Amino acid sequence: MAFMRYRALPQGEVTAEEFWAWLGQFDADHDGRISREELQRALRSLNLWFASWKARGGVQAADANRDGTVGKEEAGRLFAYAQKQLGGKITQLGSY
Repeated sequence: MAFMRYRALPQGEVTAEEFWAWLGQFDADHDGRISREELQRALRSLNLWFASWKARGGVQAADANRDGTVGKEEAGRLFAYAQKQLGGKITQLGSY
């Protein structure tokens, strides 16, 4: 297994576009959607405790169509979950 170094989540106020771009680094299959495993990898890169539980909760909170992944159409729900769980400020800009 190769170890990859990811760019850290920007500090302070983060736009929806910046957050989605950061998550895109973890989109292993490049389908434009974030799975629970991909979200877990993203959370682990932040050294968060209980990344597995938080990833499961994030996908459950955001996955409106219940396909097991979060796409751009569901991104707003994931941003709201991340803002609540990560304590960061995410502004709702653009088409998300």
